[in-house]
Amino acid sequence: MSPDAERQHRLSPARVLDLDPLLDDPATRIVVCCGSGGVGKTTTAAALGLRAAERGRKVVVLTIDPARRLAQSMGIDSLDNTPRRVKGVEGAGELHAMMLDMKRTFDEIVEAHADPARASAILGNPFYQSLSAGFAGTQEYMAMEKLGQLRARDEWDLIVVDTPPSRSALDFLDAPKRLGSFLDGRLIRLLTAPAKLGGRAGMKFLNVGMSMMTGTLGKLLGGQLLKDVQTFVSAMDTTFGGFRTRADATYKLLQAPGTAFLVVAAPERDALREAAYFVERLAAEDMPLAGLVLNRVHGSGAARLSAERALAAAEELDLVDEPVAQAPDPARGTAAENLEEPRIVDQEDGKAGVRNSPDTDGSSGSPTSNRTVPQLTAGLLRLHAERMQLLSREQRTRDRFTALHPEVAVAEVAALPGDVHDLAGLRDIGARLAAGRPELPETAEE
Repeated sequence: MSPDAERQHRLSPARVLDLDPLLDDPATRIVVCCGSGGVGKTTTAAALGLRAAERGRKVVVLTIDPARRLAQSMGIDSLDNTPRRVKGVEGAGELHAMMLDMKRTFDEIVEAHADPARASAILGNPFYQSLSAGFAGTQEYMAMEKLGQLRARDEWDLIVVDTPPSRSALDFLDAPKRLGSFLDGRLIRLLTAPAKLGGRAGMKFLNVGMSMMTGTLGKLLGGQLLKDVQTFVSAMDTTFGGFRTRADATYKLLQAPGTAFLVVAAPERDALREAAYFVERLAAEDMPLAGLVLNRVHGSGAARLSAERALAAAEELDLVDEPVAQAPDPARGTAAENLEEPRIVDQEDGKAGVRNSPDTDGSSGSPTSNRTVPQLTAGLLRLHAERMQLLSREQRTRDRFTALHPEVAVAEVAALPGDVHDLAGLRDIGARLAAGRPELPETAEE
């Protein structure tokens, strides 16, 4: 590959993220994988957990993803709120995995901070059941609670957290504070005020409180609404303040030495914009950022052939007469020889190439059986041009991020043809993450 082509198609960040030293460091106790939804946080967290375990650490991965694919990839029938050991780990360490059960975690908090009679009253209260199952921010808050519980047990060398699939990556940091504010002493005073004030003034004051909770209380209709809320508040009056205290404690844990944030993104404009917001927020909150994991990066084994040259060649082939194409010049070799010459066009992702081929209406056994050699070659050249255009778009997007945040170390993972479905796949992702190099294939020297 020429120097110009290499500069054009390789990511050259200011810093390359080296993950093995981070995972090996006994001082690293928490790794938080964060980012917007759909960028591969769950797979990244699982792959890092497996790699750390196989390098000798006792690891637990806390995932928020309700999909079964992660459990299946780890050889576990299902994941729940209790850590389960993963079999098949190669090395001296251990890997445990669990999936956050939001409501069960909320129940555990109530059971731990209330006597049995009061806990039973709270857990059976309809208002509590609605709050614990669907209040905005509850999932993010409970992820923080569970992280605090795991760290307090001091049972694992390393906790890897897969943050909730929020619309915005910032929800993970904002939601616990919102819920903590909702569940603090001011709410208790607000909802217990009507009983103390009495009469119409009390009901008017209560209506002010109701307007603050429209989203949750709207789910609870009927004559029992007021009674349910008052019963709930009465039972929880000694428990509310603890939510804010624990949220603050876990927030400080995220800022402490031994915690490392990995922002996960895809090489797409929206995902990297979210990543940039999160990087800036972490810096503002004095939270330790280890670097950026860039998932699903596309590469090409034929980067010498630009999109412009490929399209120009395809247009020239379109002008070739069909009879001439059926009787090629012996000096140019057979069609098979031409197509087999290495790295003339991108020959990877063959299934995708067939799926996206412009010739899908052939009536014979093969959709390309009626195509001539020039037509087939032109189609391949156009597919290659599309791949190179995609690489250019990704490169521009990555360059904008690294120009804004040159201090952020970057690790890349190539786009894979399918989902990860076993430990071998997770092991491969971990190896790619730790490789410390761009994921584009090496090209042969000319």
